[in-house]
Amino acid sequence: MENKQEMKIDIPQGMEDGVYSNLALITHSSAEFVLDLLRVVPGRPQPKVVSRVVMAPEHAKRLMMALHDNVAKYESTFGPIDLHQNQQPRTIAPFNVPKGEA
Repeated sequence: MENKQEMKIDIPQGMEDGVYSNLALITHSSAEFVLDLLRVVPGRPQPKVVSRVVMAPEHAKRLMMALHDNVAKYESTFGPIDLHQNQQPRTIAPFNVPKGEA
């Protein structure tokens, strides 16, 4: 029988809403994984890093497994997630439109 403990999580003030990211860059060494979460914004030449997470390889693998499990649960409820394999990703397509003028 598995013994599950409830964990109380403290979210620091100002982080309650989270940050939006539409691009992730992942690098690693023998000791750690670095996940840079970025936001690509139309009209900005360079994406901005909105969060950086550094973790041990074991935790990176646990994160991968947790994401896999959650995506499977999401798809069983809402249907398959379309990755737009035959077209540009939707994070890039809107940024190729002409700039608006006021």
